[in-house]
Amino acid sequence: MNNIDFTHHHNQHNIATACPNCLSTHGHEPWCASCVPTVQYAFDILSEPRKLTLGDALILHSLGVTWSETARLP
Repeated sequence: MNNIDFTHHHNQHNIATACPNCLSTHGHEPWCASCVPTVQYAFDILSEPRKLTLGDALILHSLGVTWSETARLP
């Protein structure tokens, strides 16, 4: 008998076709930034804080959050 592992043989997908956000190879996850505009907005403001809307800036300020382009995580 050959020592061949058939565990995931029938369901292998090419990793190159995976979504860059959720890494799904067949459809997207419900939280995927490719499909959900609010999730895409959250990703965008983390990478480019200038995209934060005035309304969201006011909400964050009222909650005591300091939001700036120079703030970095330790």
